[in-house]
Amino acid sequence: MRKYKLSHIRQLEAESIHIMREVAAQFENPVLMFSGGKDSITMAWLAKKAFWPGNIPFPFLHVDTGHNFDETIEFRDQLMDELGVNLIVAKVQDLIDAGEIKEQNGPNPSRNKLQIPTLLKALEEHEFDAAFGGARRDEEKARAKERFFSHRDEFGQWDPKNQRPELWNLYNGKKNHGEHFRVFPLSNWTEMDVWQYIAAEEIDIPSLYLAHERTVVEREGTYLAKSPFIKLNDDEEYKEETVRFRTIGDMTCTGAFKSEASTVAQIIEEVASARITERGNRTDDKRAEAAMEERKKQGYF
Repeated sequence: MRKYKLSHIRQLEAESIHIMREVAAQFENPVLMFSGGKDSITMAWLAKKAFWPGNIPFPFLHVDTGHNFDETIEFRDQLMDELGVNLIVAKVQDLIDAGEIKEQNGPNPSRNKLQIPTLLKALEEHEFDAAFGGARRDEEKARAKERFFSHRDEFGQWDPKNQRPELWNLYNGKKNHGEHFRVFPLSNWTEMDVWQYIAAEEIDIPSLYLAHERTVVEREGTYLAKSPFIKLNDDEEYKEETVRFRTIGDMTCTGAFKSEASTVAQIIEEVASARITERGNRTDDKRAEAAMEERKKQGYF
C-alpha cells in the first residue's frame, strides 16, 4: 500500500488550519489582526480554507497608524470585499486626538509603539478573547521565544519566562476574566515558506512587494519612500530608484532595497540568496537591541 506524504508546505498549511480551528472551538470571540502584509494575507487565505465552505467566523482588525502606504490600504479594502469579512479599523490618530497618547518627534517619527495602546483598547472595547497574529519565529529573536498560544494578562502584557508548554499539538486556552491570547498560526513558517505558499496558491499581493520605480531617500543603510511623514536632513535628498519592499509597515520606518524582482518566482530566488534578515530594513527595530521584545512585553503584536 502506497503511503501519501504531504509536502513541507502542505504540512505547514495543515498545522496552521488546525490551530485556527482550535481557536474557533476554544474561544468565544476571536479576531484576526490584519496589516496588509504578506503574512496576514497568508493568514486570511488559510482562514478561508479552514472554514470553507462556510464564511470566516471572526472579524479582522487593522491597527491603522495613519502612516500606511496607499497601496496597502487599497489592497486591504479590496481583499476584505472579496472575503466578505467584517473589518474593524482601530486608528492611532483617534487616540492622539483624544490626548491619550503622544506623537513622537524627529525626522521620521515612528508610530509603532503607539499601536500598543490602540490595539489594547480595541481588544478591550470589542471584548476579543483571542487575536490571530502573523508573526513568524524566523523574523526576530523575540518572536522566536513565543508559543502558538501566547497568554496575555489583564494588561495585555506578555511574560516570555512564564509560558505554557505545548506538547503533542495540545493548546491550552484557559484564561481568567480580562485576559486574552495572541495566537500565531505561522510560527513554524519561514519567509521562504510564505513566498512558496503564495506562489503555489497564486495569492494576490500588494504591488509594493514587486520591483517598481519610487522616489526614495537613503537613510541608515536603507531606502525610505518619499512621504509627508518624514523630513529630510540637511545632507539628504530624494532620488529615483528601482526598489521593492521585503516587509510592509509604516512609511516612516519600512525600508526598501534595490531590486529587479518583478514576479513571485524572482522574489523566491532573491530571498534564497539574501544575507540580511527580513526585518533588517525596518528602522524601528534598530533603535535598540531588544526593541521588539520590549514592545511585545507591553502588548505589541
